[in-house]
Amino acid sequence: MSIASATTRTTTSRPGSYAVRDAVTMFRRVMKRALRYPSIAIVIVMMPVVFLLLFTYAFGGAIGAGIQGPQLTGDYIDYVAPGIILMTVATGSIGAALTICMDKTEGIVNRFRTMSISRGSFLTGHVLGNLVQTVLGTVVVTGVALAIGFRPNASLVEWLAVIGLLTALATALTWLSAGMGLTAKTVESASNLPMPITFLPFLGSAIVPTDTMPGALQWFAEYQPFTPINETLRGLLMGTEIGNSAYVALAWCAVIGLRGAQRSPGKELRVLQSSCHPSVTAETTPIWCRLPSS
Repeated sequence: MSIASATTRTTTSRPGSYAVRDAVTMFRRVMKRALRYPSIAIVIVMMPVVFLLLFTYAFGGAIGAGIQGPQLTGDYIDYVAPGIILMTVATGSIGAALTICMDKTEGIVNRFRTMSISRGSFLTGHVLGNLVQTVLGTVVVTGVALAIGFRPNASLVEWLAVIGLLTALATALTWLSAGMGLTAKTVESASNLPMPITFLPFLGSAIVPTDTMPGALQWFAEYQPFTPINETLRGLLMGTEIGNSAYVALAWCAVIGLRGAQRSPGKELRVLQSSCHPSVTAETTPIWCRLPSS
């Protein structure tokens, strides 16, 4: 069998087993780089921990004294910890935008263009790798919260629901962030584009109830995505009223995830095709260079 025919066979058809293998390889690459250069993961975890300590020990007494009603039945940390955990998931999404943009600007994508790999494996590996790092960071922040006095009363089923909700949110935000990383021209802009997402929990019910806010801000806080997610998370962990927040939270996760997953593959294909040379023969052209870019 000639080299040209072998190349044609591998690049024109990538069975599911090859696609999975390529995605796993990319995932392992992302995780190895995270272990070798842990600075991004450390910063992403440290910021929620700092906010947790700040709002618990510096501002917790004053803020907690001003919260009345069923929202706060114990110490203020029981109110703020679910919001900080939610912030950890939002902050973790920055990693996907950064690492994808770094690969795009540092030249490694040019090497991938010359290889017969599944065109979806690059993005899938980054999304899975960032999702694992976000989950580990959330576990660390939750452990710190428990160590300084956070006392949830959730049952096993409620804990499983918490894990499912946070995983759904992390997946949705990671896909959205991946699209931002593909769009960004520089690493600096990739770190700035997802930044508003990390602070949206503060403009919801993460720190104080929305009914304590002034008119326009209260309206925004009640209808932005993180408020129903935070109310669902707090209700599962602390037993407060959830109402229809759970359905709204799942709907927001689906909308965000579908939007990110819909846009990211098209952007990835345009990135991979950006240097496809028209003079390359069909036998040696990578598969994504023969796919429509629309």
